[in-house]
Amino acid sequence: MSDKPVLTTRQGHPVHNNQQQRTVGSRGPATLENYHFLEKISHFDRERIPERVVHARGFVAHGEFEAYGTIGDEPASTYTRAKLFQTKGKKTPLTIRFSTVIGGRDSSEAARDPRGFAVKFRTEDGNWDVVGNNLQVFFIRDAIKFPDVIHSLKPDPVTFRQEPNRIFDFMSNTPESMHMITWLFSPYGIPKNYRTMRGSGVNTYRFVNAQGEGVLVKFHWLTQQGEHNLTQEQADAVQATELGHASKDLYEAIERGDFPKWELNVQIMSDDEHPELDFDPLDDTKIWPRERFPYLPVGMMTLNRNVTDHHNENEQAAFGTGVLIDGIDFSDDKMLVGRTFSYSDTQRYRVGPNYLQLPINRPREDVVVSTNQGGGQMSYGVDNRGANPHINFEPSGVAGLSEADESYREYRPFVSGQIMRAPIERQNNYKQAGETYRGFEDWERDELISNFVTLLGQCEKAIQEKMVWHFSQCDDDYGRRVADGLGLDYSALRA
Repeated sequence: MSDKPVLTTRQGHPVHNNQQQRTVGSRGPATLENYHFLEKISHFDRERIPERVVHARGFVAHGEFEAYGTIGDEPASTYTRAKLFQTKGKKTPLTIRFSTVIGGRDSSEAARDPRGFAVKFRTEDGNWDVVGNNLQVFFIRDAIKFPDVIHSLKPDPVTFRQEPNRIFDFMSNTPESMHMITWLFSPYGIPKNYRTMRGSGVNTYRFVNAQGEGVLVKFHWLTQQGEHNLTQEQADAVQATELGHASKDLYEAIERGDFPKWELNVQIMSDDEHPELDFDPLDDTKIWPRERFPYLPVGMMTLNRNVTDHHNENEQAAFGTGVLIDGIDFSDDKMLVGRTFSYSDTQRYRVGPNYLQLPINRPREDVVVSTNQGGGQMSYGVDNRGANPHINFEPSGVAGLSEADESYREYRPFVSGQIMRAPIERQNNYKQAGETYRGFEDWERDELISNFVTLLGQCEKAIQEKMVWHFSQCDDDYGRRVADGLGLDYSALRA
């Protein structure tokens, strides 16, 4: 029995499982009565005032999305009834926020850190947010671990320094993180700038068509400027003279009329468990292989306008994974469920309960916002309530608002199973990390090994050995090279 104190909630309740949320079966969906998770993530959302807990430093630009009218070789309507995709040449205004994840508001944009890639489409059916990163995977597969992974990456609560020993203590006890850290500590962990990095939705969603048929979908933004990254040495040189080089680069490019572009591509998969795969398709630590699930082009995004005020259009900009439009729906992705609560909860706390009344967050002008919500701090307007402003409830036989027409066919996936806290069955924590390592160019592998040796060299020997063992499970050469760099006996560690 461990001599460590027992983990409890703020109510003093012992926590018996801090690794998984309660779900219907091992794959989900998650259930709303996850009190431990809700308390944990709600407190996490409120840890910083006033900047964002994550993605504090960022830069915003405006532009438009032009649809191809097709998804791959098929009409867009084959997969989704979302209106912005249906007609070739249809343009939808949008706002994008690029960001770093871990550093504070005035941190360096040359730091090794995932980059946020959040797009707010202002469609005729209201806003749609695609909130992702530059990397296609994440450290964890269950949102209940999100506060933990971010705490490990944030500064030490005593020294207030980012400590490698803390980072790799967590990662060495989280085998599912091996794929993400293989990307993060390679050159892909430091994009050259925002214009030359790709974006990924990371989470899995569903497309739903007019017949109520659904498929799983992942979103990918492919930069048209060429994808370029920095070595640690190059990043150190940038950081020596400039903390905001990526924001500066994007701002100046748009100002001179060099408008950056990204093509939106999707991967599509039938909505089932896919037992033929050696991983769960809803696992955010995995990439769907392109040879089996090809990228299908959907349209082009162009950024053509800078902000006019940093605070109003950047600091107060709010994105959320739950901001969806008709034709796009949730999947049972365990990270998606948690992010959907966390992101909007963060905005209500950080910006205020009426953050959606701010111009940067409102739908476009031809979309009439009609709710029975009102009041709260910083309320400066009243949503449309129909003909009678006295009626702020529904249903009413007098006036007020009514539910939307439900003539469309709702997608209703069948779910059954025991309510439980359990890991998914097909974890396969090492295979894709090894494939990623072997897929790198020689110089990229050299850079990856150098970065790990430098940082793990600052860690306790037990953590070094555990990390080398994990790397060896990904690829023998991977583990051996890190062990050699640290002066460890690789054969003994593999015995």
